[in-house]
Amino acid sequence: QVQMAESGGDMVQTGGSLRLSCRVSGIPFDNLAMGWFRQAPGKEREWVSCTNWNGQTKNYPPAVHGRFTISRDNKMNMLFLQMNDLKSEDTAMYYCVAAAKPWWCPRESSDVEYWGLGTQVTVSA
Repeated sequence: QVQMAESGGDMVQTGGSLRLSCRVSGIPFDNLAMGWFRQAPGKEREWVSCTNWNGQTKNYPPAVHGRFTISRDNKMNMLFLQMNDLKSEDTAMYYCVAAAKPWWCPRESSDVEYWGLGTQVTVSA
C-alpha cells in the first residue's frame, strides 16, 4: 500500500526556519511528481510547491517564493521542503502529495493522487 509519512513540523518564532521531510513507500518514487499543500483552520487548502520526477522543474506561489525550497532524493525515496524567514501566516498543517505523472508538477488538488496525513507548523506572532 502507498504511504506518505511527513515529519519535521514544529513550533518556531517569526523569522525562524524549518525543514519538512516526506518518506514515500509502496510505489516507485521516481515515477512520481511530488508537492506540498497546506491548510489552516477555517481556510481553504493552499498549494505551496511542486516538482517533477527528477527535481528539474520546481514551482512556487508568490506567498512563499524566495523563502521556501523544494527538493528530493530519489535514492532515499524522500521529499523535502526547506522553509526560511517564517511568518505567522505560514502556520498550517502541511501535506506531502504525489501524482503518478512523472513529468507533471502538481499544483491543483485535482492533480493529486496520494496525500500524506500532515505535519503541523506553528509560527509565533
